[in-house]
Amino acid sequence: MDFLATQVGEALKAHGMMLATAESCTGGGVAQAVTDIAGSSAWFERGFVTYANAAKVEMLGVRQSTLDVHGAVSEATVREMVAGALVRSHAHIAVAVSGIAGPGGGTTDKPVGTVWFAWALNGGEVLVRCHLLAGGRTAVRSQSVQIALQGVLDSLKTLTKTA
Repeated sequence: MDFLATQVGEALKAHGMMLATAESCTGGGVAQAVTDIAGSSAWFERGFVTYANAAKVEMLGVRQSTLDVHGAVSEATVREMVAGALVRSHAHIAVAVSGIAGPGGGTTDKPVGTVWFAWALNGGEVLVRCHLLAGGRTAVRSQSVQIALQGVLDSLKTLTKTA
């Protein structure tokens, strides 16, 4: 995890960008992974841990109607989470994660291991993906952190460095 977080930091520094995280099921795990890297204050701006739906509404501006219609673990919710993280920070890029880590909480439509991710650059398109992850709670959360970080790195690789 340190290697991936270091790569994310190097890419952010190379582009002169700051990262914000909006996390639910990972409970701040993405923020922890990046802040485990010495010097991360140069590229990590802030993290929002919005485990409860009320926190998603209050801290990130997720609409209550989105949560009522789609639920916290949905494409619509992570889209609003990532947008809210960008609006409510000074970051240039953000990642949002919301899922069902288990062992309970799963349904037929959204089984344990269902995790939605969103990545966005300020003023850019939002990339959204859903993964069905295997394993217990710790494994789902750990895989989610890795996917979130890899998505940030992939988003940064699409940018052309400006002088």
